[in-house]
Amino acid sequence: MVVLAASIVSKSGRALVSRQFVDMSRSRIEGLLAAFPKLVGTGKQHTYVETENVRYVYQPIEALYLLVITNKQSNILEDLETLRLLSKLVPEYSPSLDEEGVCRAAFDLASAFDEAISLGNKENVTVAQVKQYCEMESHEEKLYKLVMQSKINETKDHMRKRVTEIEKSKNDRGNNEKAFGPLRPPNSFSDMSTKGTGLGGDPIFADLFTQKPKGLPSAPAPAPATSKVSGGMKLGKAKKTNQFIDSLKAEGELISEDTQPSGIQSGLSSVPPSDPIAVAIEEKINVTVKRDGGIHNFDIQGTLALQVLNDTGGFIQLQIENQDLPGLSFKTHPYINKELFNSQKFVGAKDPNRPFPSGQNETPLVKWRIQELDESSLPLSVNCWPSVSGNETYVNIEYEASEMFDLHNVVISIPLPALRAAPSVRQIDGEWKYDSRNSVLEWSIFLIDQSNRSGSMEFAVPATDPSTFFPISVGFSASSTFSDLKVTAVLPLREASPPKFSQRIRLVTDNYIVI
Repeated sequence: MVVLAASIVSKSGRALVSRQFVDMSRSRIEGLLAAFPKLVGTGKQHTYVETENVRYVYQPIEALYLLVITNKQSNILEDLETLRLLSKLVPEYSPSLDEEGVCRAAFDLASAFDEAISLGNKENVTVAQVKQYCEMESHEEKLYKLVMQSKINETKDHMRKRVTEIEKSKNDRGNNEKAFGPLRPPNSFSDMSTKGTGLGGDPIFADLFTQKPKGLPSAPAPAPATSKVSGGMKLGKAKKTNQFIDSLKAEGELISEDTQPSGIQSGLSSVPPSDPIAVAIEEKINVTVKRDGGIHNFDIQGTLALQVLNDTGGFIQLQIENQDLPGLSFKTHPYINKELFNSQKFVGAKDPNRPFPSGQNETPLVKWRIQELDESSLPLSVNCWPSVSGNETYVNIEYEASEMFDLHNVVISIPLPALRAAPSVRQIDGEWKYDSRNSVLEWSIFLIDQSNRSGSMEFAVPATDPSTFFPISVGFSASSTFSDLKVTAVLPLREASPPKFSQRIRLVTDNYIVI
């Protein structure tokens, strides 16, 4: 079989789309196309017509003809099979099968013809494969985009947190200046510099241990809500924060109206706690699961952070306990007494006369890492089963949650091919949303607990390659951790009675992907 050219022509003989597949002069092809309308008789049911040198294999498409020109030695059955494939491609790229619609889609149709026929021979491809080749989709590209989007989201979270911190710093500075006049910026501990042995060069602890200059009074407590000055400052802050939220919404970010705009995805809440001492314990999951079973990587990173509200409350030690796990290793801040921590699980300063820093910012004191975990330790397993049937691909997705955790705000994001309309969801345990801009189907489950440890969803899209639905991204949070680390007591070093304290424990996903 040798295909000389493939074309879509009007009944007047005008070529709307034309692709040449062999070395032949343009005038020769144009002459063959111009002769075709004269050879097609009216009222005849033939699908081909022959001349002395070539064979025209054609199919009417409303007011147009889809035409394949071959040499006479070509196998007519193969010619008809090629014509059938091209006839399926035309409506995929041209919504309206008239001259105007075909002309608008001429470039896409020509590219599709090139993928279906190579050097005059029909390629062994399906319609879905031709579309995939034309769109140049790749698994590696999607994975790269997911990683880049994750970094963008982290940057935006950090930006929200910094905006809140800057606004709060302005408010505190205004209160200080009104009460005591302008203050000098606080000096850092001389032995807490990021150079030398102070912080050991560890960036996670950099710029966190700061102390107000000696002799300067501490910032006064916030004025009551009835104060006109305080109220005005709060209104100004709220207005600027709302403007920032509006700008994020304009960029397409989903911002919940009842949440704080700061980066509370990790660490302590930006809302000042009522207790004088607050502890935040957080673990982040980084895992890549293979679609056919097995784990590419599985890593847990945890942090214990402390927030002390007043200057005198920093003379304390924290007593902790945790579950012994294989692959669990701790790392303490250089400010912490490592020997005391390793022997008795007490978090205390090397110098008992130096308190923990006070203020509105949290201070990471201990971090840890858990490795050597296997697939049985996954909090949530996701399986995707795509199958092509006719012109549609049916996708069944199921989740199975571990008994270890109750998961909150679960979102399973499935990439889809470019669609003109939302996918057809046949059955779902939970809720779904279609993000048409990113072509992603988001499956949401508000809470996974003992009542719904497993669930499923089924949807259908036009026929496409099964790899299109990967990588799948998963997000959730939990109120318990793998290490089960917690603060059991806060011991004062100078006061008689133990101070009140609160602790917040959570597990969050940092990067949870099924590839």
